[in-house]
Amino acid sequence: MQIKGLLLSIFIVLIFAITVAVPVAASLVTFVFGDSLAEVGNNNHLALSLAKANYPYYGIDYNGGNVTGRFTNGRTIGDIIATKLGIPPTPPYLSLSPTDDALLKGVNYASGGAGILNETGLYFIERLSFDDQINLFKKTKEAIKNKIGEESANKLCNEAFYFIGLGSNDYVNNYLQPFLADSQQYTHDDFVELLTSTLAEQLTTLYQLGARKIVFHGLGPLGCIPSQRAKSKRGMCLNQVNQWVQEFNSKVLRTPQHHAAT
Repeated sequence: MQIKGLLLSIFIVLIFAITVAVPVAASLVTFVFGDSLAEVGNNNHLALSLAKANYPYYGIDYNGGNVTGRFTNGRTIGDIIATKLGIPPTPPYLSLSPTDDALLKGVNYASGGAGILNETGLYFIERLSFDDQINLFKKTKEAIKNKIGEESANKLCNEAFYFIGLGSNDYVNNYLQPFLADSQQYTHDDFVELLTSTLAEQLTTLYQLGARKIVFHGLGPLGCIPSQRAKSKRGMCLNQVNQWVQEFNSKVLRTPQHHAAT
């Protein structure tokens, strides 16, 4: 498999609207769901979580060098997108109260170690799976409704942008770990079907909650990350893993047709 072809599939855009009119930056609302690639500090508020980035040298190139819970030296993908849209980065949901006005501008639910599947990342003890994050969004919508009324809350959620970056941990911290149940229970064909069918159900739930403009960030070449290259005698990328990732991305690309028919 060619890495170039894989990289072309990294960004997979699912838009549940025929036309998308981008509002002015001041009115943009974004909700971010994801794992460590998008987290901005939710796990700092999970007492038992083993997946935290609240110590040096995380954040050395961000916010004056202060650690924020981002699993990077600088900005996350969500931060970069916010900058491009001309809006501030969304705050971590767990840092806010149910009455915080910041909820009206969008929040970030991402959690390091999270996956599409609830069992992914169990050895991190605490993390917010995609299902957990969706449940927090339900609470957010209810809080917004209490603030501005049901009609305005529905309008806000319909017009908001939803960024989702999940799936890497379902491989790296689940299926590719030989001591975990999923790697023993499923062939890859069965596993990718489980992943994509679960994701389709989750996207349907978000749609029912009002999401109409959804961007799903596909997976990069996981076979080339250090933990996987270490399995190669020559330190090379694992083509089999990259092929599996490409299969996942390809199946996710067909998800919009699934929703259009439901």
